[in-house]
Amino acid sequence: MTTTDITNPDQQAPDQERLRRWRLVLGGEAEGTGCRLTGRDAEIDRVLAALYRGAPDQAQTSRGQARSAGLGGSAPQVARWLGDIRSYFPTSVVQLMQQDAISRLGLDRLLLEPEMLAAVEPDVHLVGTLLSLKHALPETTRETARLVVGRVVAELERRLADRTRATLGGALDRSARVNRPRHRDIDWDRTIRANLKNYLPEQRTVIPERLVGYARAQRAVKKEVILCVDQSGSMAPSVVHSAVFGAVLSSMRTLDTRLVVFDTSVVDLTEQLTDPVDVLFATQLGGGTDINRALAYCQSKITRPADTVVVLISDLYEGGIRDQMLRRVAAMKAAGVQFVALLALSDEGAPAYDHAHAAALAALGVPAFACTPDAFPDIMAAALERRPLPLPGS
Repeated sequence: MTTTDITNPDQQAPDQERLRRWRLVLGGEAEGTGCRLTGRDAEIDRVLAALYRGAPDQAQTSRGQARSAGLGGSAPQVARWLGDIRSYFPTSVVQLMQQDAISRLGLDRLLLEPEMLAAVEPDVHLVGTLLSLKHALPETTRETARLVVGRVVAELERRLADRTRATLGGALDRSARVNRPRHRDIDWDRTIRANLKNYLPEQRTVIPERLVGYARAQRAVKKEVILCVDQSGSMAPSVVHSAVFGAVLSSMRTLDTRLVVFDTSVVDLTEQLTDPVDVLFATQLGGGTDINRALAYCQSKITRPADTVVVLISDLYEGGIRDQMLRRVAAMKAAGVQFVALLALSDEGAPAYDHAHAAALAALGVPAFACTPDAFPDIMAAALERRPLPLPGS
């Protein structure tokens, strides 16, 4: 049979449109129908194949589908796949595919059988998958899903919280040092070192011409931090880590922390930062991306630009107005805001990202780079102290 490229199905003859539909239903290569898919059809075929290629399972048989499953070994890619299907299918179809994904990934067994839950080692990828599927989970399994997410969050807090507080606490103390302190606020160690040139050997003493001390600002907020987090499907691990770090930062009295998540809409989750599990279940992984709209919201919340750090965590695939996004970043920097752009906040390294937007940010003095959770405290400490960021590989 002659192979036909189907590039614009809306303009094809009725018989070609039927072949195209059968090709999408049956999957596989072009031999069966003579159609070779390209463009959007090829992407749709890819996301269908990710779920339905492999050995048939019970969910497939019950719905009479011709394809079979193949998502089982690709957990890190599941969240991205869940975002993709929202781009290609209406809500009713997305919900059906999510139900199939729960069965094919084995999540139904994990959540319904306590012994399975006890044996599994939950990680951020599993959390991302559960959050993406939370609206498709049966009511009887949602509480178990919260337990799984809670276990991962607790482990991340145990690993990251103390070091984050110590690192950022030191940075805030250093930024608060003053040269005209009250007597009880004098930092004697730094004062002595700053005045060693005034040492009088005959009197065995140092004349403290310059006093160095700590500002008594611990009762007031000294810095503002805004975490602006892309919640598109590919960013799932970053969303998990951001929720944990947001909770840790919000527990520090000298920081005023705000957590904003976005896709094509913007949601402020600051009021829920005391419980990162609640934060995560309030997110909606997947969908489009409008960075400009998110930054506009963050910009409206800045009251003290010189004391504010904005951290944008996104792969920079902008679906909004690119030029306005860049102008907002430039305006915030001109006002004195410390702006940090992270392509990811995860252990997986740099994801696929928009290189043109990353280059445009770099031209504004905002390098975009991936950051591991262990490196994040040092990045934030440098930003709070307004010194060069410790970039990976530098």
